[in-house]
Amino acid sequence: MNNATQHRSWIVETVTFGVLTLVVLSALLLIPARPAQAQTETVLYNFQGEPDGAGPPSGLTSDGAGNYYGMTNGGGAFGYGTVYELSPNGSGTWTETVLYNFTDSNGDGARPYGGLIFDTTGNLYGTTSGGGANGGGTVFELTPNSGTWTETVLYNFCSVSNCKDGLSPVSSLVFDAAGNLYGTTSGGGAYGNFGTVFELIPNNGTWTEKVLHSFGEGKDGWNLLNSLVF
Repeated sequence: MNNATQHRSWIVETVTFGVLTLVVLSALLLIPARPAQAQTETVLYNFQGEPDGAGPPSGLTSDGAGNYYGMTNGGGAFGYGTVYELSPNGSGTWTETVLYNFTDSNGDGARPYGGLIFDTTGNLYGTTSGGGANGGGTVFELTPNSGTWTETVLYNFCSVSNCKDGLSPVSSLVFDAAGNLYGTTSGGGAYGNFGTVFELIPNNGTWTEKVLHSFGEGKDGWNLLNSLVF
């Protein structure tokens, strides 16, 4: 095909596309505009600070049975945040139950910011931005036990600003298919205080942390606040 033939073919295709475009636009103009539907907000629960928690910083997690789980950054019995459950009671209202109060003492975490995730057996996992054995935050597990929940700290992050294993996680965790946990920290790492991506590997009741990446200012970003996805 010579240049002239190619040019004519391009003109035909362009005109044809233009006609089709006009037909589509004309059809759209004939569709009557729908009035915007009014949206109604319903407050499910109002936090009071103590003893039920204050300042929920993240979204909710469902258990599949209609209950929702979340955390508060403050309030609770000790002022360092809570893990709570919201359950529908059948009359259009919701009941809040505090499952755990963070204490910021004896190695416990404080002030969670991320959301919660479930494992396949119904245990909850999350992070706290502070507290723990070193003051630099924790990864924790909550296990249901006959109506109560037991907390286990799986990992304690370092409190020093240049701590290589990370400092102050503020995002949610994610599981892989093999049961390993992944997350981010907003500080720490190999290059100072710019954050990490980490993996926690279970090993006979204990967990081993592995830093997958350390961020550095001016190189590839710093101070991670968001969660990971696979």
